Amino acid sequence: MELATTLQYAADPRQAAEEVATLEAAGLDAIWVAEAYGFDSPTVMGFLAARTDRAKIGSAILNVYSRTPALIAQTAAGLDALSGGRALLGLGASGPQVIEGWHGKPYDKPLGRTRETIELCRRIWRREVIDHHGITDMPLPPEKGGRLGKPLKILTRPVRPEIPVYVAALGPANVRLTAEVADGWLPALFIPEKAGEVWGTPLAEGTARRDPALGPLQTVAGGLLAIGEDAAAVRDLARPVIALYVGGMGAKGKNFYHDLAVAYGYEQAADRIQELYLAGKKREAEAAVPDEFCELMSLCGPEGYVRERIAAFGEAGVTMLNVDPVGPEPAKLIETVKNWL
Repeated sequence: MELATTLQYAADPRQAAEEVATLEAAGLDAIWVAEAYGFDSPTVMGFLAARTDRAKIGSAILNVYSRTPALIAQTAAGLDALSGGRALLGLGASGPQVIEGWHGKPYDKPLGRTRETIELCRRIWRREVIDHHGITDMPLPPEKGGRLGKPLKILTRPVRPEIPVYVAALGPANVRLTAEVADGWLPALFIPEKAGEVWGTPLAEGTARRDPALGPLQTVAGGLLAIGEDAAAVRDLARPVIALYVGGMGAKGKNFYHDLAVAYGYEQAADRIQELYLAGKKREAEAAVPDEFCELMSLCGPEGYVRERIAAFGEAGVTMLNVDPVGPEPAKLIETVKNWL
């Protein structure tokens, strides 16, 4: 199992890059960079490539609406060149509030766009001449306003013809697609004890259609990390995140994280969290998050307990443990956990 952390979109990127370099020296294997509608992740990832030597660097996530598939492929190839072959491309559909509200694009065909983007990225990295007509047209045909376009291939030569592609997916259809065509999966709010019940069927269905050449699906998940006799109290730091996602990431009936909480068995709590959050009562929404939810999606407690949590994530299929170390010595936490894996 590899060990990773996520650079949050609200962080000071320069300071965070310095901290990441320290974590890399302690044994960190990968850094994921969030984007949402804050700083763009490719700029930060390029800076991280210059500040690190060994760790993989991934986007978590680039949405498949605001950039063309060709630009996404170029971005990943550029990062791979700067980092010496350490790039990971994390993709996702994001959600309608961000895509329509921030990027001004209609939120349509999320599965088709994801599949097509992955296919085109892989073809571009192989330096194929692209003549493709689907959701995206390359080149743009005359009937859609094209005049001078012609089929092209990427001008530069990518460091690797195959850059690992990870997909952020929660719903059954998207998870099924991920298991079929992606190198890896980026689930959110992952509870290992409940993952099989929620996602087992779509994962199995997608895997049945998977090209064996892709190898086994990699899974990235984890949570808050704190080790010590009093570390259980750190679990409460998960409350604002859970409340934000379950309550505020989408309107009623259009929130994938709310749907996930319901699938986990927290239906009443999920409805209450959403009601409070959308009413502007964030503190009350945080208080409504079940203690069990906070506990099961984190790794906080005495050493023996944290080891048990790591084992639970591994048994649930997690191949890259993505942690958020909490405390005055995050590098020591990374070093300790890395030695256990």
